Amino acid sequence: MSLVSRDLPRSILTAGAPAVVTCETPFVTLPVPPAPSALEFPLPEGTRVELDDGARFLSSNLVAGGSPWRLLHLPGASRTTLERWREGGVVRAGEGPFARTLVQQGLLRTYRDAPWDLDELDVVIPVRDGADTLAPLLEALAGLHVTVVDDGSAEPDVLNALASARGATLCRHDHSRGPSAARNTGLRATTRPLVAFIDVDVDVDDGVELLRRLSSFFHDPLVGAVAPRIRGRAGASLREGFEARFSPLDRGARSGLVRPHAPVNFVPSALLVVRRTSVGDGFDESLFVGEDVDLVWRLDDQGWLVRYEASLVATHRARPTWSTWWTQRVRYGASSAELSTRHGGRLAPLRVDPVTASALVGLLIGRPALTRRVLRVAERHFARRLPPSTDGSGHVAREIVSKGVLRASGPLARALVRSYAPLLVVGLVHPRLRRRLLVVLALGVGWRWRRERFRFADLPLALADDLAYASGLVVGSWRTKTWRALVPELTPTSLRWRDFLPLRGAGIDAPD
Repeated sequence: MSLVSRDLPRSILTAGAPAVVTCETPFVTLPVPPAPSALEFPLPEGTRVELDDGARFLSSNLVAGGSPWRLLHLPGASRTTLERWREGGVVRAGEGPFARTLVQQGLLRTYRDAPWDLDELDVVIPVRDGADTLAPLLEALAGLHVTVVDDGSAEPDVLNALASARGATLCRHDHSRGPSAARNTGLRATTRPLVAFIDVDVDVDDGVELLRRLSSFFHDPLVGAVAPRIRGRAGASLREGFEARFSPLDRGARSGLVRPHAPVNFVPSALLVVRRTSVGDGFDESLFVGEDVDLVWRLDDQGWLVRYEASLVATHRARPTWSTWWTQRVRYGASSAELSTRHGGRLAPLRVDPVTASALVGLLIGRPALTRRVLRVAERHFARRLPPSTDGSGHVAREIVSKGVLRASGPLARALVRSYAPLLVVGLVHPRLRRRLLVVLALGVGWRWRRERFRFADLPLALADDLAYASGLVVGSWRTKTWRALVPELTPTSLRWRDFLPLRGAGIDAPD
């Protein structure tokens, strides 16, 4: 059954016969261009906006959240406006610059009702020997401008016949050049303002409607790329069930801006819609894994907004065998080391401030007095730095410091297990470390199930997943001769180490 929508542009519905074109075009390095200035594009009057899911009011004039996290002090008029947008509202006359600032900071989300003209969208599908998965994908995209890039398949005639039968243009490499090169070939072979890159092993129920909704975000001239949520495709096997719940491509249930160190720090290129003028020459063709991380970070560096919309979902097929499943995880880990040569400390396995690190270490080594001291000093220091007009500065300080440390414990344990799993497992043989490492392992592995029902059958796969990724991290670091992807980053703080020393008395728990 065809999925062509009745209200598609006539130029799409009446497209002519498909073409087969050569794609061995030279690659010209064109870096990602700068985005337009945010000052020149305040949000238009009438734009629907809503406070981001991760943002919250800590007092009447303080809001916390954003990508990356920040604490924003709001004067009276701004506070009233943001309160009106809290559950959804409309930008009124004169509010456009303020709304634009909050959007750029990741504190405010926009909603566009007007659809994008799909006649202005190209779809690029890179494929290599994937005729069985290409057929249903082309069916789901029927009626759109689709270009299939054959990256050196062993049986090109099969793909040619399939693309011709579905009305798609076929573009072929004589030999395999990798997924980045295949996407870039499709980028150069097309001309429309928007380009949707879709991997051949992605399943979409209604590709036309999905792309229509994703494209609507590009009414904002500062949006350079948009991605939906990619979940694992459910299936009967143990591996497929695990992927459906814990796919490495799944960026979670919360929408937001995509930035380094943000809650959503990258999106996969399995399904990624980009503005042609924002991406230059596209993906780095020297990267066979991690090219999506590299591209979205380069977009962010140049001021473009990259949006992740979790309410829109596509699914991705699990690897067909256990060996390819393991290899996929190892390659993901190795790619972090390669990316660290381009993006430095952004690939640090974990980032933590001294307050959080000291407080959690105190608990781990059985010194709760140290933890209490650290938190008390940090809360007092933070309360003094709040604006004088802050309501309940002590409550705000506790919310930021003590509860912040508690909220950070799970993600930090998860990062430790993800990046250092082999080292933690080996450390279990040491009798004095065993109990403490078991706590870290239990919390780090168990953090996966904070929003999923626990299934015992998933536990060995979760451990294998972490071991494979961490092993790849070590292998990649060895190959690239850099250890940046293995070294944690300690973020700066205005506190000094001597601030944590007892003010009087010998005990660490002496009163202030």
